[in-house]
Amino acid sequence: MLKNTKNRGLSRAITKRQKIAIAGVGTLGAAALALSAVPGNAQTTTAEAPTGKVAYSTEQIKDVKGSVTDQLASTNVKAEQAAAKHKAAVAHAKHEAAVAHAKHKAAVAQAKKKAEAAREAKEAASRSAKRAAVKPVAAKKSYANNLDGWIREALDIMKKHDIPGTYHGLHKNIMRESSGNPNAINNWDINAQNGVPSIGLLQVIKPTFDAYHVPGTAKSQYDPVANLTAAANYAADRYGSIDNVNSAY
Repeated sequence: MLKNTKNRGLSRAITKRQKIAIAGVGTLGAAALALSAVPGNAQTTTAEAPTGKVAYSTEQIKDVKGSVTDQLASTNVKAEQAAAKHKAAVAHAKHEAAVAHAKHKAAVAQAKKKAEAAREAKEAASRSAKRAAVKPVAAKKSYANNLDGWIREALDIMKKHDIPGTYHGLHKNIMRESSGNPNAINNWDINAQNGVPSIGLLQVIKPTFDAYHVPGTAKSQYDPVANLTAAANYAADRYGSIDNVNSAY
């Protein structure tokens, strides 16, 4: 029992000293904390009492506000640029669509024009064919199988070939040379002696007939029309016209 009593007294003495030490340490800590809170260039005074007002600066707030404004302005500019680009793209697309539409319209019109031209050409050809089908064939001119008919047919052929001569010019020379006999032949003159007798209405020798034969007529000296046209062609070349011949030629 005495042992326990002694221990309890010692415990109370240590506790008291510890409390005093702890209180001192607390006081020193508070003082150090107060000193660390005061700026180095601040002046310490014990006469002034705190006023309850807190001083602050507005510069940082202005800077923040300016930065936000700038950001908003930049966003607006970007939005306007994007809208302008979109508007330009839409306008370009509309222009391209209009150009494509115009080209398509022109191509359709050209195709229609070609089709119309082809249709008109086809119709014109059909009309021409119909007209040709119904066009009456001109009756072939007929000539009497006599001296008058032979002269008239010869004159029509001479006209087509631009060979000059008249009915009178042919007739007078026929009557002098053969008296109108298409089969007349001269077997006694120099031509006959040379083996090329004069034959037909205008007494034409074979070399002359062949040289001045008119296309479309017979190849015989005895043919009345072939004989007359060949002789007239020769007379036109040598004398200017059969009308200028008044004797043997």
